[in-house]
Amino acid sequence: MKKIAIVGTGSRAEMFYEEITKNRKDTHRIVGLCDQSETRMKFTNKRIEENGHPHVSMYGYLDFEKMIDETKPDTVIVVSTDRTHHDYIVRAMDKGCDVITEKPLTIDEKKARQIVDAQKRTGRDLRVTFNYRYAPNNTKIRELIMDGAIGDVFSVHFEWLLDTKHGADYYRRWHRNKHNSGGLLVHKSTHHFDLVNFWLGAEPENVFAFGELNFYGRHNAERRGMTEFTPRSHQSPIKNDHFALDLEGNETLKSLYLDAEADSGYIRDRSVFADDISIEDTMGVIVKYNTNAILTYSLNSYMPWEGFNVNFNGSKGRIEYKVVEASYVNAGGDRDDEGAVKNKEITVFPMFDAPYSVKVEMKKGGHGGGDRVMLDEIFGKPFDDRFKRAAGLKDGVMSIMTGICANKSIASGMPQSLNLKDIL
Repeated sequence: MKKIAIVGTGSRAEMFYEEITKNRKDTHRIVGLCDQSETRMKFTNKRIEENGHPHVSMYGYLDFEKMIDETKPDTVIVVSTDRTHHDYIVRAMDKGCDVITEKPLTIDEKKARQIVDAQKRTGRDLRVTFNYRYAPNNTKIRELIMDGAIGDVFSVHFEWLLDTKHGADYYRRWHRNKHNSGGLLVHKSTHHFDLVNFWLGAEPENVFAFGELNFYGRHNAERRGMTEFTPRSHQSPIKNDHFALDLEGNETLKSLYLDAEADSGYIRDRSVFADDISIEDTMGVIVKYNTNAILTYSLNSYMPWEGFNVNFNGSKGRIEYKVVEASYVNAGGDRDDEGAVKNKEITVFPMFDAPYSVKVEMKKGGHGGGDRVMLDEIFGKPFDDRFKRAAGLKDGVMSIMTGICANKSIASGMPQSLNLKDIL
């Protein structure tokens, strides 16, 4: 029986504890929960016990090492605030535990180096849960490129759109502060940069970027003529607010956040038009890879629809790839909605032949059934994966360093080198 401890019991923990308590009872057991909020841990324990799993010991965030000493987990799952990932990862490894961490691995280069040093020092295993790799449509792109459908890929144009439901949510939460999240170029784009690394089988080398806060924030709202502002959605007097979040009307949001405000100090539904937002909402990045491929990337978080467009240009043709995703709010609905594909189009344009469409079978579950494949790989028996979707330390470092260097470029106005050999 493999023993698991979970650090952080917010919305990101649900995928893991639901999998273990529903589908892995014979092979895995959760032995410890660690969080700053006892209210959140009690709610998580309630969910866990509803699945027939024994009550789990709870520890405050200052008692992390005590939890490991007393419960002796084999693996620690880290789903806490991004800025704390490195601390729990390093301490877990030093205590002899393997680690599974939610993306991003961490938020800056110094913290990344601490994790790399700890892994070298301890030899423990670390997995980063890049579930987008496992989505059948994204795996199909990897397959087409691996099999030479367009030859050597020379350039990629990647446009990601977050709508005003999902996108706005990053400006309500702790993510709005770059100190906590590294900004969207680290927290969110880590998925996208990892996908490009995965698709191309390449390593990023140099980055240049621009970024601005153009839509969210009070000064932008006032420029558009807004005159009514409120610190948060709960009990707000503003009517018909498109950016309000109803914590009271959703059991999970209420239990994890509204009811936990007293012992966590965390406000989940803050105004997206506040003065203290320190992350960008409009970003453009250029990346050069060790294969000489060039990526042009953009992320905008105030769009009328959610999804992405990717175009691949190669020595034997071009792939055009468009996906429209279902929008969602973390912990605000059915988890299967996360990354759910509403529409997808993959078209291959061979250099000298007729273009053709590529069909992909999607399955039930988050990310078109990709979450199920990833969870089977993490908690089940190892299987031979031609596409090498399991992501480890190097993958986690490469994806975040692209975003970290993009942040440095925005701040300095200069291109940045990732220096991966020096870090890894």
